Amino acid sequence: MINYEELIKSLVLPLVAYPQDVKIERLNDDEDNLEFKLIVKSQDFGRVVGKGGTIAKAIRTVLYAGASKEGKRIHLDIESDINEES
Repeated sequence: MINYEELIKSLVLPLVAYPQDVKIERLNDDEDNLEFKLIVKSQDFGRVVGKGGTIAKAIRTVLYAGASKEGKRIHLDIESDINEES
């Protein structure tokens, strides 16, 4: 069984300048439909999303592949923490 929170961390942490500020929240407890929210510092948002969303799409593709192998569906929202002080 895949630990999706750890998988997301392993994909995102090498990309960001502030790994200590990365937060992953699981939004539901449904075993077949997984939903996660990834929150990164606003300075790291562009690094995680990429030009035209290419990096975000690649991250989601890896997650979709793992989830489909287990017969599950997964959704990942990526947000920046806009309430932080610079």
